[in-house]
Amino acid sequence: MDFIIRPAAKEDIPAIYNLILEGKINPTGLDWGRFVLAIAPGGEVIGCGQIKPHRDGSQELASIVVTRAWRDKGVARGIIEHLVDGFDGPLHLMCQSSMGSMYEKFGFRALGEDEMPRYFRRVSKLAGIVEPLRKQGEKLLVMVRE
Repeated sequence: MDFIIRPAAKEDIPAIYNLILEGKINPTGLDWGRFVLAIAPGGEVIGCGQIKPHRDGSQELASIVVTRAWRDKGVARGIIEHLVDGFDGPLHLMCQSSMGSMYEKFGFRALGEDEMPRYFRRVSKLAGIVEPLRKQGEKLLVMVRE
């Protein structure tokens, strides 16, 4: 690996925020204390990810973003492996349906609506009416790794 993975620190807040915006992820409610960062040899933050708890008790692999220049170089894989290694219990994620096969490599499987925790069932229903996903021929996929 040409990068390292480390826990985020408070001074990393601007870098996390910039990555989230680059990834077109909703930036509200970010808690830097849950994030890990991928750092290039020169110290540049090149990726991030987190495990996010929800009120219904479910946990979500979320906010996986890698800067454009570092994509297809194993950074996302490194972040995901770091976050899931040693995680105990079910871990959920939401992604575009075209990304499902990538997450299957990490032991995730797609869930039917009746299998989803309450939080994910609610978001899944809302996503069904989101125009941009439909225009792209995508749907929201909810997955779990048990």
